Amino acid sequence: MCQERFPDSTVNYVVADLLAIPSQWHQAFDFVFECRNIQALPLNVRYWVISSVTSFVAPGGTLLLITRVRDTEVEPSGPPWPLSDSELAQFENVGLQQVEKLVFLESELDVKQVRIEYQRHNSLTDLNSTAKT
Repeated sequence: MCQERFPDSTVNYVVADLLAIPSQWHQAFDFVFECRNIQALPLNVRYWVISSVTSFVAPGGTLLLITRVRDTEVEPSGPPWPLSDSELAQFENVGLQQVEKLVFLESELDVKQVRIEYQRHNSLTDLNSTAKT
């Protein structure tokens, strides 16, 4: 649809399955934007999807996440199914570091959301120097 809508675009539009990403995408992108896709997926696939999305981020790269969140680990009704604290922690458990977190309310629905910037360290040396500061 993007190619039809923007026929003169130089962007290479690609469709892929988040649970079967091309191997050449592993840590290949300096910037990854995840906006409300994970919250639309059932809880039983979240671990794999979060791992997949974070695997795109290159060393030194950034992941920007915008999603609804919930204050409990209890399974919510949905969709959407807001992310829990343990699901948000998974982004760091698989190698990213939180740089900035902004919590806000979607005004019309009074729904709690977050905008989180994560970064992947360049190397093990970066991890060691961050741990010392």
